[in-house]
Amino acid sequence: MKKSKIYLKSLIAIFTATVFIAFTACQSGTKKNEDGESKDSNKSKEISFLYPNWAEGIAFTHLAQAALMDKGYNIKVTPLEPGPIYASLAKGDADVMMDAWLPHTHADYWTKFGDKLEKIGESFSGGTTGMVVPHYVDVNSIEELNDNIEMFDGKIIGIGSGAGIHTSTEKAIEEYGLEFEQITSSGPAMMASLKRSYDKQEPIIITGWKPHFMWADYDLKYLEDPKGVFPKDVCAIVTRPGFSTDFPVVAEFLKNFNLEEMKLYNLMNAIEQGDDTFTAAQQWYNEHKTLVESWMPEEMK
Repeated sequence: MKKSKIYLKSLIAIFTATVFIAFTACQSGTKKNEDGESKDSNKSKEISFLYPNWAEGIAFTHLAQAALMDKGYNIKVTPLEPGPIYASLAKGDADVMMDAWLPHTHADYWTKFGDKLEKIGESFSGGTTGMVVPHYVDVNSIEELNDNIEMFDGKIIGIGSGAGIHTSTEKAIEEYGLEFEQITSSGPAMMASLKRSYDKQEPIIITGWKPHFMWADYDLKYLEDPKGVFPKDVCAIVTRPGFSTDFPVVAEFLKNFNLEEMKLYNLMNAIEQGDDTFTAAQQWYNEHKTLVESWMPEEMK
């Protein structure tokens, strides 16, 4: 009889432990606060955002950082070239990228890493790329460039070679048989070249894209692209595999995150004019809290 009681107690203990473990596993992504609301149990865990050094990528990422830190999350942001960003996310070494140009401009990266990533939202839904000139330049199409080589000194001012637009521009040079050279630089260096030429009303061609604050600061135009070399994209939000399971509340926020063009330009301009990127993004967030909080699930508010 004594052995039966011991055996019964053991069964009860095993059953209780099993129920507790199962319950804990079900609560791994979220938990309830005193009011019965669901909260991220991983809030104190670091979430790593990687971003390319492009104006819109800087803006998206630091706005998300400001909003999430305001809600108590531990956010780390790091600038990196696009190739290593995709590789890091695919390996699970980082969590989020807010500025993946898909499905076209970053097609090579997606082909290589896409099966190991999750696309959960769009920071901006109307991405375009192309060759850009000031409106005062009397050239309107890529097909006119070979007749105006001297005007532009045979140069197209580009950004880093790892960017999709750099690859598209090389393709355009080949497709149109252009006797031009793409000058590889960086986003800031390209914009400095644009400013110098614009201030003097001199001709210049750059590799431009929307969204970018250049469209708010200067009167610019895309050169017509009759061969369709430069595609339309979205600025997608991609994560490492399993992120949505580990951080379901943050994932829901990122799924809803989306800026319209003029709001984005306003944010980018605020960051450009500010002394500190995060502080400027934080101030913009505080001034547009109603908008940003409309993207947040109830569990985050």
